[in-house]
Amino acid sequence: MRAYDLSPLHRFTVGFDNVSRLMDAVSRLDEGAVSYPPYNIERFGEDQYRISMAVAGFAENELDITLKDNTLTVAARKTEEEEDQNPSIYLHRGIASRAFERRFELAAHIKVKGASLENGLLHIDLEREVPEELKPRKIQITGETAPKTLSGPSKAA
Repeated sequence: MRAYDLSPLHRFTVGFDNVSRLMDAVSRLDEGAVSYPPYNIERFGEDQYRISMAVAGFAENELDITLKDNTLTVAARKTEEEEDQNPSIYLHRGIASRAFERRFELAAHIKVKGASLENGLLHIDLEREVPEELKPRKIQITGETAPKTLSGPSKAA
């Protein structure tokens, strides 16, 4: 993958330092890391989102969801005692239950509202909550309090 130099953009931007960090992270990803587990990102309305991940074979106590510095991390690990309790020999093992860790970078003001596990899908509900002071507001234009009168040329008598 190519390396991009974003330093010329720093002359015109303020507070976008994390963009170069995100570009570096994307360039270091390999295809195998982004294929398991499969997931969807849905948008409902203007400010609601949902991440749905296929986590078949994992119980709630084997899943871990953490949020730190606008990075949402979903991790899963099978407990060793569960694997030891099942002495069967697989003739075909198509249901992957290997450990994983998936990270999502959340935009500013995105809050995690909750998570649920339903039919092998982990649903994480998100919502954008923009503070009132950051929402666009209308600025009234005020002029002088007394209206100006236009005076024409004076006539000499």
